[in-house]
Amino acid sequence: MKMINISFFSFIRSIYDWTLHWAKTKNSSLCLFFIAFIEASFFLIPPDVLLIPLVIAEREKWWKKALICTLGSVLGAFLGYFIGKVIYDTVGILLIHLYNLENVIDIVKAKYDQNAFLSIFACAFTPIPYKAITITAGMFDISLYTLLFASILGRGGRFFIVAFGLKIFGNKVQNTIEKYFNILSLVFLLLLIIGFLAFKYLFN
Repeated sequence: MKMINISFFSFIRSIYDWTLHWAKTKNSSLCLFFIAFIEASFFLIPPDVLLIPLVIAEREKWWKKALICTLGSVLGAFLGYFIGKVIYDTVGILLIHLYNLENVIDIVKAKYDQNAFLSIFACAFTPIPYKAITITAGMFDISLYTLLFASILGRGGRFFIVAFGLKIFGNKVQNTIEKYFNILSLVFLLLLIIGFLAFKYLFN
């Protein structure tokens, strides 16, 4: 178990460090857009990881960073939608298996049948992997307008809240992440589980 935990933390840490190093480049805003874009369809690490140091570095531009992150994520949703609608049998199914989302598909379908807009909004705002929603939205032929507007509200609300909080609390947030990275990684996994459970029973 200890070896598994070490391997898990090392893997997550390596991806975290790779994502974070882009904050020190001159193209950091473009990188933020790109990370947010690919996370919406297949990338593991949420764009908040890069959003945090960028806002801390330029707190007066917090809203611009949040806007860039939102635009990248919402536009990336269309790539996820394409994967689910057009190439699910090749790329889509590989991503579903990679993130162990097989059991989530039936739940998502049921929630779409109840209220697609609120389902997408809830997942866009919470720790539930956004890619699970964008890909299945394509699978189940959800309206692109529904995906667009629910994603703008959900992702925009999340990133603007995070960025505004960073404007206020600043370096304490990043220092805490560095100091307690392993613990926070487990908390993140716990939040994912809670998010899935909340999504499952959201409209019951």
